[in-house]
Amino acid sequence: MTTDTPARLLQLLSLLQTPREWPGGELAERLGVSRRTVRRDIDRLRELGYPVQATMGADGGYRLVAGKAMPPLVLDDEEAVAIAVGLRAGAGHAVEGVEEASVRALAKLEQVLPARLRHRVTTLQAATTLLTSGDGPSIAPETLTVMASTVAGRERLRFAYRAADGTQSRRLTEPYRLVSTGRRWYLVAYDLGREDWRTFRVDRVSEPFATGARFTPRELPEGSAAEYLRRSMRRGHESYDFLVAFAAPAEAVAARVPEWLGAPEPAEDGGCVLRGRGSGPVDWLAARLAMLGFDFTVREPAELVESVRELGERLSRAGRSG
Repeated sequence: MTTDTPARLLQLLSLLQTPREWPGGELAERLGVSRRTVRRDIDRLRELGYPVQATMGADGGYRLVAGKAMPPLVLDDEEAVAIAVGLRAGAGHAVEGVEEASVRALAKLEQVLPARLRHRVTTLQAATTLLTSGDGPSIAPETLTVMASTVAGRERLRFAYRAADGTQSRRLTEPYRLVSTGRRWYLVAYDLGREDWRTFRVDRVSEPFATGARFTPRELPEGSAAEYLRRSMRRGHESYDFLVAFAAPAEAVAARVPEWLGAPEPAEDGGCVLRGRGSGPVDWLAARLAMLGFDFTVREPAELVESVRELGERLSRAGRSG
């Protein structure tokens, strides 16, 4: 019999989070208490915000239902390890759709994982090889979780950084946001040594260290972090305007297009158009558009039209040779 009320409530919550309906008698037997105690504990969970639904019947039953807000989850060891491994696998590669929110979730989970479970997660990941479709560099999940924690906690971050030309430096920053482009992760932060805003490729960061020093966030000079990154990348490369028409609704395309490329606009034919500014090699943008999985037509610039045509011919030859 569980006499400790908090421990019993956690055990009850763990049972209810299994997707099934629990008869009151079975819950009482599992917890070693009376059905009356089960009813009181259910009322306590409801007061804490857990949407527990009761059903009428000879024995009665209880189950969790969807509510307006998500209360805390209770995970057993195996569930916690499975979620941590999954989040680490996604966060370690800049996969489109795995945004800052999932990295924050990983940071929160690993912060409370007992040492024995953290060791199991690390061991399992070390023994696992992922087959990924992304062509971006791999990143240690610990690097992302440290960064995400300092962003959320408004805590100064120190790290070693390797520039594109190989120059090594030490940076002390006030981290603002993590941004995923689909191929890479970037950190947008205020560099205290340079006294200016900077963007850092996370795969070039090493030895990230949360200093514990809190700061008041500064106002980013150019809108959102994604917009600042977009403009920063343009400044470092020759940029060009592009216009692409998709044979798919704007909502469907928007779900797959990274924010930094722009927002698709609905067209009269039921499709949509995407206007934006690209930087760097046009062949990369051509491949990126093809990977979205929609039929599309490039209207400008001519260099991108030619690059898409060459990519199509190259893929056709590869298919015939197979």
